[in-house]
Amino acid sequence: MANQTRIIKVDGMTCEKCVESVHGATVGMDGVVSIAVDLADNLATVTFDDAKTSADKIASAIDNAGFDATVANS
Repeated sequence: MANQTRIIKVDGMTCEKCVESVHGATVGMDGVVSIAVDLADNLATVTFDDAKTSADKIASAIDNAGFDATVANS
């Protein structure tokens, strides 16, 4: 019922195309409000509605896109 913001560590990103892939894997998910992907730090900052999804589900979607994602501040 409330928006949450979490940091997800994303290993395996090497270029802007990777950033686009991470963004694309999450932006269409129900409950995702916004995502900012930082290539230099290998992080994604995601804001989501915790009544519709979770940081773990978002990390799983990033994993499914071919990266190694773990929630950094759960």
